[in-house]
Amino acid sequence: MSGSSATRICELRDSASLCEWREKLPGSARVGFVPTMGALHEGHGSLVAEALKKCDFVLVSIFVNPLQFDEIHDLEAYPRTETEDCQLLQTWGAHGVYLPTASDMYPEGDIQQEQAGPVGEILEGAFRHGHFSGMLTVVRRLFERVKPQEAFFGQKDAQQLFLVRAMCERLKMGIEVQSCSTVRESDGLAMSSRNRRLLPGDREKAGTIFQALTAAQKAVLLGEGNPSVLEEGICSALFQGGLEVEYAKVVAEKTFLAPDPDSEVRAVVAVRIGDIRLIDNMLLGVLP
Repeated sequence: MSGSSATRICELRDSASLCEWREKLPGSARVGFVPTMGALHEGHGSLVAEALKKCDFVLVSIFVNPLQFDEIHDLEAYPRTETEDCQLLQTWGAHGVYLPTASDMYPEGDIQQEQAGPVGEILEGAFRHGHFSGMLTVVRRLFERVKPQEAFFGQKDAQQLFLVRAMCERLKMGIEVQSCSTVRESDGLAMSSRNRRLLPGDREKAGTIFQALTAAQKAVLLGEGNPSVLEEGICSALFQGGLEVEYAKVVAEKTFLAPDPDSEVRAVVAVRIGDIRLIDNMLLGVLP
């Protein structure tokens, strides 16, 4: 069952209205869920489209989660575009949008956070202290309230996707966590709400990220199997493109840790361009 822009999207602003909406659905209905922090773009639209293909009803959440920010400045600066977001969701055909407040999500105040484990402390976790614990805490609460059969996440946030899947397996939540391909702009830059904040010259530099990742992918195809060599090549390309590199690592797809020989690997990077931070990744293939 696909959505229709002719049908008004249901705006659910607290857990009680969400529960009421959920209870009205047929018992056999498959619910697809797309959790977001708003500032929606076509990348989110692709998640909604994929959910509409596989599920009877699609719910999107918009919640700027304070637990995911280690600096108050970043939380306050995060774009909030609720009216535009709801209009986009209406156009894309989502059936409902959940717009909770912080007090609705965390009524107890003192919050017992989920633990992200060792993978949550490296890469993004090393540069954004507590980010993944905050992310998993809110995702678990959203899953428990929405009760979806399937949840849809973008591959751009590969480490997040890995940790959400691990949490679902550990807690036996019975939710299929779907990985959706990264949506890219014409020069390969992964779509992000942060892209709109790039200055024109910096926006041109940002295209180097995709070039560096595709060069590493080609290197693996041509026989390069040393992760350190691949990482050095990515770093060099990013540096030459005028980007400040926070990390550029090659990790095993199954563990997100250092790869063994013959592992399928993914390159993950984080860069800064001025005061804007961007991440991306690409599956490189099996190390030869």
